[in-house]
Amino acid sequence: MTRFNSEVRTATGRELFKDKKKTKVSERSSDTKSAIQLGEHGRYQIKSGRLSGEYVARAFPKPPTNARGMIAEARGATEEAAIAALHEAIDAREIRRTDDRRSDPETGLAVPSTEEFVEAIAQVALSRPQRAMLTALALADDEGLREARVASAAGYKSNASANRALASAGLLIASYLSLEATPDAAASDHDGTMFLGYRGRQRNDEDPGNWILHAELREA
Repeated sequence: MTRFNSEVRTATGRELFKDKKKTKVSERSSDTKSAIQLGEHGRYQIKSGRLSGEYVARAFPKPPTNARGMIAEARGATEEAAIAALHEAIDAREIRRTDDRRSDPETGLAVPSTEEFVEAIAQVALSRPQRAMLTALALADDEGLREARVASAAGYKSNASANRALASAGLLIASYLSLEATPDAAASDHDGTMFLGYRGRQRNDEDPGNWILHAELREA
């Protein structure tokens, strides 16, 4: 009798344990977060949905990109409210960044911050030669490099080809950061390189001066 009751209690215990597991699974299923919705705002990808009972919207670098990490986050009573709040946060961030840009006396441009350049370099599709030139110029600091040295760093045989590639890199970064040439900017530098830096002192009529990156870009 004692053995029977023990077996019954044991079996019953197993059944109760199984019921509890099923209940937990059921509870988890009911708390499953909603599907993630994808959208865009400016140059960012927006992901929104319900997370732990709250509506959350987050901004990330827009694919395809090697950049990682969340740009901004907002929460709201509804998914639409969370997305709207995130849009406002992104717009405020862009206005703050624009207002904080340094005015460069050499080019007349508003130079982006190091933070902006870091984001842009991670986002835009720079070629290996373009990255090689920017790296060489960054290591050169305030002295900069002559055109031939810049071309050699990227494996170009022609200074003109290197200059075109450098200008193209400048235009890519400018497009991403929404940079525009100001009316008082140096007209001769409207080829895209002005967004990266400026020319150093011209030594003679045949020497256009070293390429020098903006300090913020060198740091980035």
